[in-house]
Amino acid sequence: MKHIKELYEYRQMIFSLVKKDLRGRYKGSVLGFLWTFINPLLQLVVFTLVFSIIMRAGYEQYYLFLFVALVPWMFFASSVQDGSTSILREKDMVKKIYFPREVLPIATVTSGFVNMLLTFIVIFVVLLISGRGINPLALCCLPIVMIVEYILCMGIALIVAALTVYLRDLQYILGILVMALQYLTPVMYGVDMVENSSAPDYCVFLFNLNPMTPVINIYRDILYYKTVPELQTLLVALGMGILFIVIGEFLFKKLQKGFAENF
Repeated sequence: MKHIKELYEYRQMIFSLVKKDLRGRYKGSVLGFLWTFINPLLQLVVFTLVFSIIMRAGYEQYYLFLFVALVPWMFFASSVQDGSTSILREKDMVKKIYFPREVLPIATVTSGFVNMLLTFIVIFVVLLISGRGINPLALCCLPIVMIVEYILCMGIALIVAALTVYLRDLQYILGILVMALQYLTPVMYGVDMVENSSAPDYCVFLFNLNPMTPVINIYRDILYYKTVPELQTLLVALGMGILFIVIGEFLFKKLQKGFAENF
């Protein structure tokens, strides 16, 4: 509880780091902050071209089916990859002043979360323009799944941030793992394709064990299918997120004394 209180006392530092990250993310580029919206839209165009035209994924308005899952996935991917280097990027600050080191991955994940919220403006606009619309009752569940994903991303970021200081290769390994995990998560396809496939049992087990599977399903239920989701399916993701946070805090307590020596 003392440590939580200390983190709360450094909330202004977290807010400042989040503002710094959001302002500096595309600093110097011609389009600047517009890349927040352009980046997911460009990925959407590529995936839509591949899966709805070339590979013929049989989903109505596939670009919407994909978009509502792609944006939260991008938040997860950025939290893991950017979170892993959050301590290394601010090594000068770590060496010079005292503050709870967890502030850095917390700020990184929070910045990605704010970026996702801004991108959701585009999702809502596209849903309305496309004629698919929004179910207000189902939309009430959206903050719940967002909070669960935030907790999950925070837990993973804490773990990888502490470990990457000592294992620099981990940041590159994580890039490969995140890319592989994207194909084990129903981002570009639906759960029905897995359930109706002839995949080996161990593949189905890994698919269901993936904590991002229920998270993406809930996003899609709310925004694409416009149905009130079964929120109890998020319990596994929430439980794993809390477990990861506990493990991450343990690692920080054990490893942070040697951070400065490993820069």
